[in-house]
Amino acid sequence: MDNTSSVSTHDIDLKQVLADMARAIVDDPDAVSVTEEENESGTVLTLKVAEADMGMIIGKHGKIARALRTVAKAAAKIADKKVTVEIK
Repeated sequence: MDNTSSVSTHDIDLKQVLADMARAIVDDPDAVSVTEEENESGTVLTLKVAEADMGMIIGKHGKIARALRTVAKAAAKIADKKVTVEIK
């Protein structure tokens, strides 16, 4: 199968993917913000949520945070990018 004929997968907005996932988890979705910056090792996405929602984003033993990072990295792989997710 020719990959050039498929829908353009390089147009994935990684910031939007991360923000949408975080908004679905937290109690205050309006407080969710994602910033993006490029460095020599790839893209760094910084997720900021309300202080009261920090526990929801991290989850028990960091499981939710790990899942968010895994999905973001999977989306980045489709977009042929390297991404790191920081939660603040």
